[in-house]
Amino acid sequence: MKLTSVAKAVLVSTLLSAAALSAHAAPAASETTIVLVHGAFADGSSWEKVIPLLQAKGFKVVAVQNPLTSLADDVAATQRVVDAQTGKVVLVGHSWGGTVITQAGTSDKIKALVYVAAFAPSEGEATGALGGEYAQPPGISTLQPDQAGYLWLPADSVAKNFAQDVTPATAALIAATQGSINSKAFGEKTTVAAWRTKPNYYIISAQDRMISPQLEQAFAKKLNAKTTVLQTSHVSMLSQPEKVAEVILDAAQR
Repeated sequence: MKLTSVAKAVLVSTLLSAAALSAHAAPAASETTIVLVHGAFADGSSWEKVIPLLQAKGFKVVAVQNPLTSLADDVAATQRVVDAQTGKVVLVGHSWGGTVITQAGTSDKIKALVYVAAFAPSEGEATGALGGEYAQPPGISTLQPDQAGYLWLPADSVAKNFAQDVTPATAALIAATQGSINSKAFGEKTTVAAWRTKPNYYIISAQDRMISPQLEQAFAKKLNAKTTVLQTSHVSMLSQPEKVAEVILDAAQR
């Protein structure tokens, strides 16, 4: 059957439109991997709302599962994930995860560091010694040690201090899945500061009740980071995942 010139034009136009829609629906895979590093009183699932937003833009995403047994152990877990990637990596740390990426993020593979309401120590600093010049955040006094010296947050404090801007169901899930951290980890000192040699991004949680927002501001300034301020609790990646994803994508697409 022969097609008229008009029919041919319509067919070509239809095929081109379909190809454009397909390309829009399935972005080309990026050579950059985004590695997400959770903090204390959390696990890799704390990134569950951010991960699909990043994947939708064509990025491979890996969430580290930190043992929270020591700084050295968490750094080793993160470095194993980084080493397994074939291209460049954007390393994202939340809370205690900021200390981890500060120590672990020196590889040439790392193209940027993103701190999400996170600690950012200098060389030779212990996380537990940071922020003494500011008022103690209310959530800190609620930490409970177990017999082995691991710290955990009671469910009511998770809802009131850790994640006060998420749904009750989400707060209950955070409390149930939290990873307790060896209290000795907060006394371990970093030996390097990866942020000195990498592009840095910092997301401040202005309503944080676990880390002083003033301390977060000081970290962002020290790092000369591209800074975003969100009116969120400590877990902005759960309460405003779109905003957090925007910052991570900015770092990944640079």
